[in-house]
Amino acid sequence: MKTVVIGMSGGVDSAVAAYLLKKEGYNVIALFMRNWDSTINGEDYQNDDIICPQERDYNDAKKVCEELNIPLHRVDFIKEYWDYVFKYFLEELEKGRTPNPDMLCNKYIKFDLFKKEAEKLGADYIATGHYARIKDGKLLRAVDLNKDQTYFLADVPVEGLKNVLFPIGNLKKEEVRKIAEEEHLEVAQKKDSTGICFIGERNFQKFIHNYLKENKGPIIDVKTKKEIGTHNGLMNYTIGQRKNVGLSGHTERHFVCGKNVKDNILYVTIGDEEYLYSDACKISNVNFISAVHPTFCTAKFRYRGEDVPVQLEYLENNEILVKYPDKAKSVTPGQACVLYLGEECLGCGFIDTVYKDGERLWYL
Repeated sequence: MKTVVIGMSGGVDSAVAAYLLKKEGYNVIALFMRNWDSTINGEDYQNDDIICPQERDYNDAKKVCEELNIPLHRVDFIKEYWDYVFKYFLEELEKGRTPNPDMLCNKYIKFDLFKKEAEKLGADYIATGHYARIKDGKLLRAVDLNKDQTYFLADVPVEGLKNVLFPIGNLKKEEVRKIAEEEHLEVAQKKDSTGICFIGERNFQKFIHNYLKENKGPIIDVKTKKEIGTHNGLMNYTIGQRKNVGLSGHTERHFVCGKNVKDNILYVTIGDEEYLYSDACKISNVNFISAVHPTFCTAKFRYRGEDVPVQLEYLENNEILVKYPDKAKSVTPGQACVLYLGEECLGCGFIDTVYKDGERLWYL
């Protein structure tokens, strides 16, 4: 009998994944990861509902494991999460970029440190509750495209995805809920987790101010070049943002369209969304999961974004110039550009520079 160590999060997806593995005849062992501690990490919040989400998740994981009659182990990666994920997150924000900590969490924690811990427990495979599929060594989109999580897995090295199972990748979310209901699992109707990986849902600006100093500066209308407000620190804003910009008196729709980190300026476009569009970007630190390195494919520039047809020009230093003549909206430095060929996720790179008509955008 093969042994599978599953990452048990305390949510419905990992619970159903564990149930399905046990039903298939695997020897299933659950492993709960604790990666954030508000007290240790200097988070100044007094609300218990915010401070202890992982303890509640651990209690839910215990109940599920008791219901499924599988052993549960627990491991702390608090220091490692800070060193490999959160420090990078803060450094990118300070540069005026928009980082994606969930991708680093998958790369360094779930599919590296977790795998090593699972091996100590005798794992032949590891499993998670991700909505994704692996077939013939290829990372494929989930059947439920609305829940597909291959975007967040695109930076995991090929080795990290070996001997990995995604038991719910062939299911729709409603099917997962239905199985949990039929099996009377405690977490059947538990709300899906949101927010930063392992940290949870937060008021972003309040949370970040625990770690980065507020540095107010001018908001400039990109068309008129006039100062129209004051921002609360460039780290609080991302390209395309239209809520909580700090221009409550302006009735016209307005969007963040650029940053000047050197001069601490936030640029906003009022009414005219043309300033949000680009036709090329350069990506670096490219990670290919697939052996296929095409010239033409599609790309996602954000998790919920549409697939954009792109042309790839391979450069030196593990960089790619990604061209999209039909233009795309709010392509943002720091975010991942994830590449697809049909249902296969090829890998990703991280957006460094954005261009329109050959000109560099965003004033970074």
